[in-house]
Amino acid sequence: MASFIKGTIFLIFVIFLSKCFGFIYRMQFMRIAGEEAVGIYMTAYPTFIFFIAIAQLGLPIAVAKLTAELRAKKRNADVQAVMTKAIIISTVAIFLLLPPLYFALPWLARTLLQNEAIALTLKVSLFTVPIVVYASLIKAYLQGLAKITPTAWAQLLEQVLRIALVMLLLPYFVNIDASMTAAGAMLITLLGEIFSLLFLAFHYAKEKYSQKSASYPAAPLFRIALPSAGSKMFGTFTWFLEPIIFLKALTVSGLAASAATTLYGVISGVHIPLLLFPSFIPNALAIVLIPAVSDAVARNNTAVLTERVAVSLRLSSIIGCFAATYFFIYGDELAMKLFHLEENRGFMKILAPIFYFYYVQSPLHSILQAVDEARAAMMNSVYGGLAKLFILFALASQPFIQEKGAIIAIGFGVLITSFLHIATLRQHPRIGVGYQIFVIPYATFITVCVVHYFIHFTGHFWIDSAITLALITLLLICTKQIRWQDLRYLRAIFSRL
Repeated sequence: MASFIKGTIFLIFVIFLSKCFGFIYRMQFMRIAGEEAVGIYMTAYPTFIFFIAIAQLGLPIAVAKLTAELRAKKRNADVQAVMTKAIIISTVAIFLLLPPLYFALPWLARTLLQNEAIALTLKVSLFTVPIVVYASLIKAYLQGLAKITPTAWAQLLEQVLRIALVMLLLPYFVNIDASMTAAGAMLITLLGEIFSLLFLAFHYAKEKYSQKSASYPAAPLFRIALPSAGSKMFGTFTWFLEPIIFLKALTVSGLAASAATTLYGVISGVHIPLLLFPSFIPNALAIVLIPAVSDAVARNNTAVLTERVAVSLRLSSIIGCFAATYFFIYGDELAMKLFHLEENRGFMKILAPIFYFYYVQSPLHSILQAVDEARAAMMNSVYGGLAKLFILFALASQPFIQEKGAIIAIGFGVLITSFLHIATLRQHPRIGVGYQIFVIPYATFITVCVVHYFIHFTGHFWIDSAITLALITLLLICTKQIRWQDLRYLRAIFSRL
């Protein structure tokens, strides 16, 4: 358990730095490129992620899980054979999928995304896909070996490089037009991914097992990968459809297409990333949970399995409490301060109460995959994605609600998926975790918001923010969500770092 927490602490720290640098990157991108270019880039980005999901075929999850299990059983030769087989399958998939996708890009930009200017950004993104696929396999392999440090540093250094490039390189594209600026931003993404791949490849060469083994069969890989791929591809497909339906619905409601594109860029490039910023802790937990839980399952150690799941979910729910409370009270004002937005649209007050459940979603998903519930996790994502798309068009196309209807739909999709994940986990015979672990943190969120409504503090933004965070911490300590024994345990682990 100590090694699990120790690796998680380090990963949380580095991912936190990476998140900070990523946030700086987004702020610089918005300020240098302008809202129109950001709108084009953010409209193309879901398509880029969908392409990656198609090419990956869910193999990174399978590599991480099988590597952890085979390592626990001392089958080191098979560990390397799994990685070799995954690389071969990925290479074949890339050569089969990318050429037809390339020729479909002009139609995709013109017909579905309703903006031919997006085509150039999509072309650049397609060249980035193979780099991401191979880098993801190496990350999964290292995670399966419990080698967290290289993957964390790769992410951090990539963000540092992207910040430097966006400040040095992107201004040359701004002087041309918005489409070239968006394509330049995607080129910066490509350069960052190339650097990350080279960094990971260096560490992979050091950790690569020398034992030779017969070719590992593809069936065990696909048994894990395909349900995961189905879940991820459907999730990214609904995200791919999101800007399409968003733009169509808002034009039906009477908004101009260019204005809708810019609005989508502001929502997906400012408000959603701001809400997702605290998710570095749940994301770090999700990364280490697959090999950690898989190892406990392989050893048939129910006590360790239950402990790792409970600690991960409790920590994620605490982060959700802090994030939901702060963003509900201060989120809209914070967005205006950081990104220099001209209008307070009130989106944060709609999303924050729902996004509490987003912070527990990624750990829940990883736990389900690690305990062989990948198909259930996939179906949960399917239901949540379908609900989001249906409500998105139904509400955003109404003239009296427009973009706020889209905001509600995004939140509703998160809520459905998270609740279904929790329900699935409750049914697992070896894990005794249910809804009760989330009740007290959410009640704390409601309590602090009510107190803030009736009691005004100093009126100074940052001082009031500190008081609110201190109040949340006090309530979580009093309700034993933050436990002193956990703090002493973590201090002991830090002393051994």
